[in-house]
Amino acid sequence: MTAMSGIALIQGASRGIGLQFCKTLLQRNPATTVIATCRNPNSAQDLVQLKDSNPANLHICKLDVTKEEEIVGVSKFVTDSFGRLDLLINCAGMLHPSGKGETSLRSVDEQGLLSTIHTNAVGPLVMAKMLSPLLLNGQGQFGVTPSDSGSAHCGIIANMSAKVGSITDNGLGGWYSYRMSKAALNMATKNLSIELGRGRRKVICVSLHPGTVDTDLSRPYHKNVPNLFTTEYSVNSLLQVIDSLTVEDSGKFFTYDRTELPY
Repeated sequence: MTAMSGIALIQGASRGIGLQFCKTLLQRNPATTVIATCRNPNSAQDLVQLKDSNPANLHICKLDVTKEEEIVGVSKFVTDSFGRLDLLINCAGMLHPSGKGETSLRSVDEQGLLSTIHTNAVGPLVMAKMLSPLLLNGQGQFGVTPSDSGSAHCGIIANMSAKVGSITDNGLGGWYSYRMSKAALNMATKNLSIELGRGRRKVICVSLHPGTVDTDLSRPYHKNVPNLFTTEYSVNSLLQVIDSLTVEDSGKFFTYDRTELPY
């Protein structure tokens, strides 16, 4: 990332990886503007405290990613306030409304499946739809800058996916809703990379696997995880990946250590 001022929007920023992205981006470059969205800003105490420490550079917006009218509202705010966006990170996600992945087909229910897919896949795609014009106005403040690459880009979309969303890597089954939603998100990322890579100005679109991180989403499964990451470690690693992205990386699925995963 250059030393100039970048504008980043973190969708799902009240806790976990999303909150850590806000903290780390502001720590790395005090000139960065961060737009943090979450469903209930009034109850997001950690995010509000971060705002108190960064009153000029952190903006908090109410956004439920399953409500298109709220996505439209945030898009209007960014348009009116800044006229551009350099980085969109879609972080909000759910394992399942119950908080546990389905262990067998007997555990699958229609509402749980639809709710998970709506939050994890449909919402990020609608975010990309509404914010892509702003990303096309971006100044390439994240990733490899045009001076370092033969192909210029303007903005980046980073979708927080998961290794269990890889169809090729699936050897255990289970977790129907979560696996399906992340596989759908990966397909959305690939489609976006094609459409937003056609013009002279391009948006880099990638899916990222953050590792298994110490968050509420993964907490029921911590005892089975040999290498549990802190949010700080995961986000620092992911930002290193984002820093290194070029147009040629668009449409790919990377882990926290930049290993490319198969879809």
